[in-house]
Amino acid sequence: MKLTRLATLTLAASVLAFSAAAQDRVLRIAPAAPPAHPANGVLYTNFAQYLPEESNGRLGTTMLGPEVVNLGQMKDALQSQVAEVGNFLPLYFPAELPHMSLAGELSLTSGNSQAAAAAMTQWIVECEPCQQELHNFGFVYLGSGASDVYEILSTRPVHSVADLQGLRLRSGGSPWARFAEHFGAVPAQISVNDTFESISQGVVDGSMASIADLISFRLVDVITHVTFLPLGLYQATSNFMTSGVTWSELSVDDRAAMARAANRANADFTNRWGREMPVAAEAAAREAGIELYQADDAFVSAVRDFIATEPATAAQIGVERYGIADAADRVARFQELYAHWQEVADSVDSDPVQMAQRVYDEVWSHVDFATYGQ
Repeated sequence: MKLTRLATLTLAASVLAFSAAAQDRVLRIAPAAPPAHPANGVLYTNFAQYLPEESNGRLGTTMLGPEVVNLGQMKDALQSQVAEVGNFLPLYFPAELPHMSLAGELSLTSGNSQAAAAAMTQWIVECEPCQQELHNFGFVYLGSGASDVYEILSTRPVHSVADLQGLRLRSGGSPWARFAEHFGAVPAQISVNDTFESISQGVVDGSMASIADLISFRLVDVITHVTFLPLGLYQATSNFMTSGVTWSELSVDDRAAMARAANRANADFTNRWGREMPVAAEAAAREAGIELYQADDAFVSAVRDFIATEPATAAQIGVERYGIADAADRVARFQELYAHWQEVADSVDSDPVQMAQRVYDEVWSHVDFATYGQ
């Protein structure tokens, strides 16, 4: 189905939703993930609940499923307004969003989900070149979330560095591709939505991913081994990327309501993806007879030694690939923010309600919504 046809269908659906609702405006929102994934079942479901609350009933939503708009289509869908708010991944467009992608290059260095989400949010909101890139795209940023620490989910045992040799692993971005290549594995850039089929058909031997993927994408049916390693986490997200056209049509009060609702949902999503789902996924793995292997000290040490080189690598990539002259300073700023938010997250035990309040107080409360995103 072509995007133009999708636009016609979704616009028709939104008219029906608008007619039936009491809200002044019903926004077309797209999680680009199946219901089992927390981007759908928590992030966008909770946002749909919070938005009418925060806007005193002025704003509502109608949700488009991943069969209508998937991750790869999100840029075009937002620019054409098939979707007005969508789950957008900057690492899909590194050449066009280099400053946003720079923080994504540091993904292996993070380990606390709520801290990574908060640091990413503050970094992008305060980053003038990031905001300019988004303006050029016609997009408005409303915060990030993060996964739990990535592991190796595979169809072969991975008990040592030697076991990585020749292993074909799905990679969610360049940081994990670098890790794989460093240790002799073969990274494959495959959409997370295609992971199940790629593993079941033997195209790859596994994935570097959140253990939550076992239940989010049914990998529990094809994976036989999970190796726990400190492989960073997915932090390069823009959970509620908003069409600039839509944003410009909203009042200042409604823009602020959008940010408040998104901020609450971002923390819920990170809690679900980073804390709750790994526990459920590990239980599902044990029930399915999947081997769960805690990497030994030598294996972990080798991985940590590699990760220690990543900030310098990210800065170099920023200069040479993205043309960011002050990339080293920007990398240092992200690390500073992450350290701050890690202290905050530790102090509140990563409680999502308290984290949302702290992010609002330290970031969103200082934003002028009359000018933000314009």
